[in-house]
Amino acid sequence: MSVVMEPTDRTRIRRGRNRAVAERTDLLALLSDALVAHLGVGVGDHPVVLPTAFAVDVDGPDDGGTLYVHGSVAARWLRESADTTVCVTVTELDGLVAGRSAFHHSMNYRSAVIIGRARVVEDAAERQHALDLIVDHMIPGRSATLRPSTRKEMAATAVLAVPLAEASMKARAGDPVDEPEDVAAGIWGGHIPLRRVLEDPVAAGDNLPGIDVPEDVRARTS
Repeated sequence: MSVVMEPTDRTRIRRGRNRAVAERTDLLALLSDALVAHLGVGVGDHPVVLPTAFAVDVDGPDDGGTLYVHGSVAARWLRESADTTVCVTVTELDGLVAGRSAFHHSMNYRSAVIIGRARVVEDAAERQHALDLIVDHMIPGRSATLRPSTRKEMAATAVLAVPLAEASMKARAGDPVDEPEDVAAGIWGGHIPLRRVLEDPVAAGDNLPGIDVPEDVRARTS
């Protein structure tokens, strides 16, 4: 069933509304494809925007599902995020657009903005679930192959949850949008598709002899 995202005053797209994407399934597809999110939060007297690994639980306990990020319990940005409104952005670059004028150069992209009140995950089971999701977002199935986290590791790691209810998405694809006179002048226009490539795994230098690349890692590159 098609589900349309309902914009709020904070997520309503006012410029470039022709690029707006309304379908929630497209938002979730972008969040599934992307590997890096940027979290914006006020820290003291200035804003900070930091890249972070993330994962999504569409059936999570927050309104609209849950986006999880993690960090050190000592990280100031994470402490300052608790119980405050944060902004998470996710972007995938899909191409470079070569227009027939400087004004009409652009990029093909998919981009999402999620705004919500962040909470620090206190429940131990939810925190472990979130960390497993983040690992599996990078390498699907990886968390099930790992040893359990130690108490020390868990005590040093904090998880932040952001609701997915308030979000917007924009996307651009295809050719440049040029002036008719520039097209008629015979200037070349087009776009350069761009994609992420995962290369063959490289073994750590301190691996014990005879250890093969595990299937979960191998499958990530296929």
